[in-house]
Amino acid sequence: MEHHVREEQGFHIVTLTGEIDLETSPQARKTLLDTVDQTTKVLIDMASVTYIDSSGIATLVEAFQRAKKKGAYLAFICLNPAVVRVLTLARLEKVFTIHQDLESAAHAQR
Repeated sequence: MEHHVREEQGFHIVTLTGEIDLETSPQARKTLLDTVDQTTKVLIDMASVTYIDSSGIATLVEAFQRAKKKGAYLAFICLNPAVVRVLTLARLEKVFTIHQDLESAAHAQR
């Protein structure tokens, strides 16, 4: 798994790439929690995530809970269909805010 954090349109965007599994989820966790701790508007771009397991899902839930606790906005953009399937199976698509892309996320925050 690789990650990149950038600022754009008032958001900190965390782009995750590759597989998020038991081996790589600690790195994803650190990146997400550090970003949530530093800002109040976070988007997680998962267009290039090819696989996510339960440890990866737990990482996403933890970041979401931390953001919610501090009153920050955390949402997802550009989800790979494989990720959507896993989130749907876990019924998290009803919990998480999911946008098609950065533009729709920015529009929703106006």
